[in-house]
Amino acid sequence: MNISNRVPPIGPEASVDYGHGDFRVVRPGAFVRCAVTGVPIRLEDLRYWSVEWQEAYASPDAVLTRLKRAGRA
Repeated sequence: MNISNRVPPIGPEASVDYGHGDFRVVRPGAFVRCAVTGVPIRLEDLRYWSVEWQEAYASPDAVLTRLKRAGRA
């Protein structure tokens, strides 16, 4: 199932510390927001993030968009 086709998460937005290969929930919640699209991402679906910018991304396309905006792609 595509992430955008899932039922929106219910609950507060989490605060997350993004590390290399893993992340740590700082403030519990049901989701984080994609830094590029603003779409909510359930924590169990979170696969893409930036350690440097401490941002989450909903898809590889969102990562590429962010890198292009930063002049790195």
